[in-house]
Amino acid sequence: MAEPVTVESAVPELVVRPVLPDTELNALFAAAWPGHEEVSFAPVLERSLAWVTARREGRLVGYVNVAWDGGVHAFVLDTTVHPDERRRGLGVRLVRAAAEAARERGAQWLHVDFEPHLEPFYEQCGFRPTAAGLLAL
Repeated sequence: MAEPVTVESAVPELVVRPVLPDTELNALFAAAWPGHEEVSFAPVLERSLAWVTARREGRLVGYVNVAWDGGVHAFVLDTTVHPDERRRGLGVRLVRAAAEAARERGAQWLHVDFEPHLEPFYEQCGFRPTAAGLLAL
């Protein structure tokens, strides 16, 4: 008799600007970001140009936010993939979908800040390195 085979469900579904309860987003951040403390994401999402989520079998497994200046500049923030879903291309799919959503909403430039070890990931997403400044407040 053959061994049962676990078949992973299809590729996670991406959705732009879905309703997103704090409970789900906090659970994803708690799994992905050590030390995450629960917050209300409503003030962030109210001001966002777009956000993209990824779900597998109804479970939130990915998220990226696109903030903006109200004009032509948009900013990728909080690219987050559940640890169980990493290294399968989901993060790249999320960021590319966020870029398309920003373009469709009138943004002409998409910016991202990242730590040096994430440079290969963001290059895969289509970003090119630029000089930028940062001031801790």
